[in-house]
Amino acid sequence: MNWFTQLFNGGKGTEQTRNMFNEAFLWGGRFTEYNTENKTYIEEGYNLNPFVYSIINQQATKMSSIPFSVKKIEDKKSLHDLRMLEGATGGNMTMHQKVRKSIMETKAYKEEGMPMPLERPNVSQTWSEFFSLYKTFLKTTGNVYIYLLSPEEGARAGQPLQMYILPSHLMQIVIKDGAGMLGIESPIEGYMLISGQTYIEFREEDVIHIKYSNPNYGNNGEHLYGQSPLMAALRNIESSNKALQLNIKTMANGGAFGLIHGKGNIPMTKLQADGLKEKLVQMDNDAGNLAKIAGVSQEVGFTRLGLSAKELELFNYLSFDEKQIANVLGWSDKLLNNDASSTMNNIDNERKRVVTDNIIPDCKLLAQAFDSQILPRFKGYENTCLYFDFMELPEMQNDIKELVGWLKDALDRGVINRNEFRKAIGYQVSEDKNMEEFTSATDVLTLEEALNADFTINE
Repeated sequence: MNWFTQLFNGGKGTEQTRNMFNEAFLWGGRFTEYNTENKTYIEEGYNLNPFVYSIINQQATKMSSIPFSVKKIEDKKSLHDLRMLEGATGGNMTMHQKVRKSIMETKAYKEEGMPMPLERPNVSQTWSEFFSLYKTFLKTTGNVYIYLLSPEEGARAGQPLQMYILPSHLMQIVIKDGAGMLGIESPIEGYMLISGQTYIEFREEDVIHIKYSNPNYGNNGEHLYGQSPLMAALRNIESSNKALQLNIKTMANGGAFGLIHGKGNIPMTKLQADGLKEKLVQMDNDAGNLAKIAGVSQEVGFTRLGLSAKELELFNYLSFDEKQIANVLGWSDKLLNNDASSTMNNIDNERKRVVTDNIIPDCKLLAQAFDSQILPRFKGYENTCLYFDFMELPEMQNDIKELVGWLKDALDRGVINRNEFRKAIGYQVSEDKNMEEFTSATDVLTLEEALNADFTINE
């Protein structure tokens, strides 16, 4: 009995499990067209293919290492402008845009962070594990389903008690009977977890579905699922799995496969062949060096019946598949112990690039779901948002040095004040009112004093 059965049957045995599959049709709904490759991406990809596992594990580990908190929204307009800037620039901001972003953040959020509404998402996971699993499912299947376990009655009705990430490769969407795909109402009736003969039903309002965009539109709801990044690399996954398996067989063979025979016009008799075979078996089983020397009574030849490992060039093919898998997952093969044209400088650049182009966008997808659909369900968290502090990552530390230079210039020109400077670099603001003044670079004057020609400094 799995934990899902225990959860939804209060620990009762499987004999009391309801046939949720039949219930789906009692709803009057129908199942969407399902991408059956989702299981393959997990079972033949993440679980079996070392390239897929290594890349996604690096991504999940990096995401789970980002410091996070919940922040109270101070100024919704500043937050809107911040989101517009982030959306327009993605991860490729100029330093001027990064300065603008830092200043807008100081206005958008209250300085003090809040704890997560739950100390841990559920009894089995920490938040780091939760974020890591989110990234793993998003990259393997293109979908993440977050189940919010909430009481239906009482003082905490609708407020989540625990949060679970459901197994994306086992989830199916049930759509309403007769629902149109282009209507103003959601066509989704609910969700179904199908594992063997167990069918578990989830209401639409209890599940937060995060997904990648999917251009494969269908009247049966195919587009309601996110598209897996691994879909385009499925042939590379199959190719590398076969190459690795062939490599194992080649090594297990202990050498090239072929025939030993008499040379010239002197054939080898059956007795001689059996004796030679027996001796070869004995030599293979004995680790002693002297035992590997044997004599024969005639000249022998060897005809190889297969290609050598060099001729097969297995590792060249594996390198090609590795690069393609890294490309579709938005990662860099230089971060996978690939020595080809790798230097300390380009490795550092690649680490920063994958953070800005891969880690940050997926964090923002999760943050948007928390901001709009999860945090508002908790009392006291109605006007809050999930905040990931990307600047704390080692890959982003070089930006801090450059950011401070730009902020200093803005401070000297009277564009920002000292408290805004401190906020932008993550320091606590000062309660000294003078830190709110705008000053010029020549003297520590307010901007008004610096622009006033009649103002003089007393000796």
